[in-house]
Amino acid sequence: MKLVIIEPLGVEKDKLLSIARNALKDSVEIIYYDTKTTDTQELIERGKDAEIIVVANNPLNAEVINGCKKLKLLSVAFTGIDHIAMDACKANGVIVCNCAGYSTAAVSDLVFGMLIMFYRNLAACDAATRREGTKDGLIGCELEGKKFGVVGTGAIGMNVARIAAAFGCEVLAYSRTKKEMDNVRYVSLDELMAESDIISLHVPSNAETKGLISAEKIALMKPNAVLINTARGPVLDSQALADALNNDKIAGACIDVFETEPPIAKTHPLVNAKHTILTPHVAFASKEAMVKRAIIVFDNVVKYLNGTPQNIM
Repeated sequence: MKLVIIEPLGVEKDKLLSIARNALKDSVEIIYYDTKTTDTQELIERGKDAEIIVVANNPLNAEVINGCKKLKLLSVAFTGIDHIAMDACKANGVIVCNCAGYSTAAVSDLVFGMLIMFYRNLAACDAATRREGTKDGLIGCELEGKKFGVVGTGAIGMNVARIAAAFGCEVLAYSRTKKEMDNVRYVSLDELMAESDIISLHVPSNAETKGLISAEKIALMKPNAVLINTARGPVLDSQALADALNNDKIAGACIDVFETEPPIAKTHPLVNAKHTILTPHVAFASKEAMVKRAIIVFDNVVKYLNGTPQNIM
């Protein structure tokens, strides 16, 4: 049986292969590719003899899935699977597993890192210090006492809610599925958008969430509100957000994800919008998270080989 790691996973090769071999022993032949490609034919060539393919966030379209005729398991080293041709996987009987949970701490860290950077004017403070300046004009805000809205209370959303509460925020939440949690009050999406000083998005990208944060929802936000998106780009109307920022309808935005993967075009509306902090889809990518997801991805393979597949999407 052949397992192909079709792209790098953000862990040093020797360490990655050690994790794989410790989990799988000698049960499979492991082929590792240390370069990334988006070329369809090259991806088919890499995976055509594999029963198991490990992939991170590299898009695998229907042609690739159909071209990998021996494929039985796709172990995705990522939480979201919107980059995978799921219809083709289902049609070909391919089991798809994800790595939910590996980036909970990493994403939560970036949410508050960007927010504190924005609230306390850290980039401007650094620049002022280097040019022999002072704090004049750089007095920021505290998190304590703010209303913090969490849209989507999966593992990451719940963790963000816990941290927000620890900062002394009043936490509001909106989610398809409600969970019991101290210090969190569930409300409608409209109420959350209208009441929150800070809004953090943590929903997957699917047909139900595409454009969830529309121009109409953004128009409900308070003038002092900050919107944070570390979820998926398509859940948010970027042009509407840029318009709100440029017209001073809201205070700011911290954005890690866009409609496409970085690099993001210089013409993207948020690149040119006021009051923004932008990062290149880095929220999930801590050194620790990369190791966590490698462990999960090969554990998914072990469970599949044992006849008890887990994390099935």
